[in-house]
Amino acid sequence: MIDHLLLPFQFPFMQQAFAISLLVAAPMALLSTFLVLKGWSLMGDAISHAVLPGIVIAYIIGIPLAVGAFAAGMICALATGFLKENSRVKEDTVMGVVFSGMFGLGLVLYVGIQTSVHLDHILFGDMLGVTWRDVAESGLIAALVSGLLVLRRRDLLVLAFDPQHARAIGLPVRLLHYGLLAILSLTIVGALKAVGIILAIAMLITPGATAFLIARRFETMMAISLAVSLVASFLGVYLSFFIDSAPAPTIVLLMTAGFILAFMRARHLAARASERIATP
Repeated sequence: MIDHLLLPFQFPFMQQAFAISLLVAAPMALLSTFLVLKGWSLMGDAISHAVLPGIVIAYIIGIPLAVGAFAAGMICALATGFLKENSRVKEDTVMGVVFSGMFGLGLVLYVGIQTSVHLDHILFGDMLGVTWRDVAESGLIAALVSGLLVLRRRDLLVLAFDPQHARAIGLPVRLLHYGLLAILSLTIVGALKAVGIILAIAMLITPGATAFLIARRFETMMAISLAVSLVASFLGVYLSFFIDSAPAPTIVLLMTAGFILAFMRARHLAARASERIATP
């Protein structure tokens, strides 16, 4: 029985999947708290889709795909900021236009070239096909992103809640704003080989949204988001071995289940509080 339960850990491809899933989960969970508090869920969606043309162009000219993906993500972020500041169009509308346009460009470029890179692996990831080199690259990105978020968490928290106050107390608001966008792009690049473009947004938003329903303090929210992401990632890879499913969608389903449970708990606590208030 024990041997059967430990079977997934005996295969090198599963060991690599466990490693990269946890390395991807940590920075995405920490970043998730800021995206949820700042209301940047759509920005994460926009950048995750916008990296596709960068990946295709990088493949055409023969440079690392991560470089092209990061460049495309930053172009999307900068274009969104420029259009928002120089037009009357609202930010969510601008993001919708920019990310759909860049995603369309990526699909046109992809169809126009002959490549051995399968589109499904770009869109949904290929966690079971990663190498230890991929794990090392994701680990380097995870360390960099996590370190920056932890070191600058207080400044980013002020920026998320009140940019005007952040500017008044002397924080470099513009630098923090575009720095957060750069971190977002870099995090998505680190997650591409593991979970792909489409499922990256779920891992970027769901842990923070779940923690937001449970926690009342920011530090607690970060800890809960990290725990939710790591547990769901580990269990998702583990369960996928036995139920013969892809690891990334399984991880997302577990995160969604966790969010539903947190929502039901919040509703239950709110109902009990209302009853206590109504009781004379």
